[in-house]
Amino acid sequence: METMIRKVTIIYYSDLSLELMHEAACFPQNDNGRVVISAEFKKGKSIIAVCDGEVNILNKVGDRVDNVNYEDEA
Repeated sequence: METMIRKVTIIYYSDLSLELMHEAACFPQNDNGRVVISAEFKKGKSIIAVCDGEVNILNKVGDRVDNVNYEDEA
């Protein structure tokens, strides 16, 4: 049986920082469709969420949103 690979974005905290981090990567998935994240990747991290595909995070807790008026650009 062929191993299915799935691209996900993992949102996590590093054990060394309180900054919310994220990283897109490919991992195998089991027969139930759950992604199997390697122990090597998990090392030093507290995983908050696993999202399907590559997610473009615009703003995280602690980030400031730029004061840009997008209507003026249209």
